[in-house]
Formats: sequence, structure tokens, C-alpha cells
Amino acid sequence: MKTRLEQQMQFILEADQLKNIFRQSRVIQDRRPENDAEHSWHLSLMILLLSEHVDKEKINILQVLKMIIIHDIVEIDAGDTFAYDTEGQKTQAAREQKAAERLFGLLPSDQAKEFHALFNEFEAKKTPEARFAAAVDRIQPLLLNFNTEGAAWKQHGITISQAMERNRHIEDASVELWNYVKKLLEEAVVKGYLKEDRSL
Repeated sequence: MKTRLEQQMQFILEADQLKNIFRQSRVIQDRRPENDAEHSWHLSLMILLLSEHVDKEKINILQVLKMIIIHDIVEIDAGDTFAYDTEGQKTQAAREQKAAERLFGLLPSDQAKEFHALFNEFEAKKTPEARFAAAVDRIQPLLLNFNTEGAAWKQHGITISQAMERNRHIEDASVELWNYVKKLLEEAVVKGYLKEDRSL
């Protein structure tokens, strides 16, 4: 039987695979696909910087950071589901729950239980911490898309109404951040990064 430390080390090594899970978003400098580990790091930095804009007076930043750091680990098994892939989203929850059971199951039982609870909290978006984590998880790829001249948006023919609908829940965490995002999306249409449509 593995010791507690051996279990933790096994999980740490398994998590290294996150560096090989590539997203649709492109990094700004060389326009290569961003990987999940880079995404998680960027989100963590954003949480530290943007928490002052949350509508709630006080949230538990450590809880938010924990959710941000672990919520994409399931993509090692489940893969990254593109934000606008409606077919992939039909099976996403089941694939990710199965992955969570295997991956978090590598940990000592108390940590496995904590990580699973954090993952489920993020997915449910019922707490102020989860709503903020989910908001930043939407803002980060949006910033990359805008600053790569709509690379992923153009590749998939995304419209302004699709982008607005996909990101609308940012407002549940912060009206200020949502207003910023709306202006960015409107500017993206003007610049030709997003398609205009008649549904707005």
C-alpha cells in the first residue's frame, strides 16, 4: 500500500499531463495553442488582481484559488471541451465526473474528498467564490481571443450573440467586470474579430 506522501507524489506527476492538454485559445505572442497548465496559472494571477471587483464585500480568495487550480485537472482524462461546442457539452459533465473520480482517487482520501468538493463547487456556481472563479475562467480566454485578433472566434465563426450569451454569467460575480467584457465584445465586432448578427 502506498504511503500518504507516495499518493500525493503520484497525483503531482499525473497532473503534469495538464501541460499537454491544449485549448482553442491562442497565446498572444506567437499564436500557438495555450495549454491547460498555462490557463490555470493565468487564472490564478487574475484572481489575485481582480478580486477587488467582486460585488460581494468579502470572499475567500484561498477557496477561489483552490477551485481555479484543480478544476481543469479533469481534462487530463476528459479533454478540453470548447466553449461553443454544443455537442461536446452534452457529455462534458459525465466525462469530467468520471475523470474526477479517477484522478482525485489517486490522492489520500481526505484530499480526494476535498478536491472533489472543490470541483463540484466550481461546477455548481452557487457560492460567491465559485461564481467569481467561473467569471474569471470566462474572462481569460476572452482576453486572449481579443488580443489575438479573434483567432479562435474566427476559426469557429463565433458571433457576438454567442459570445454575449456564453459570458453573461460574469455579471453574477461582478457588474463591473461584465460591463468591461461587454465593451470588449462590442469592440471586437467593430474590429472584425467577432461576427455581427441580428439577434442583439
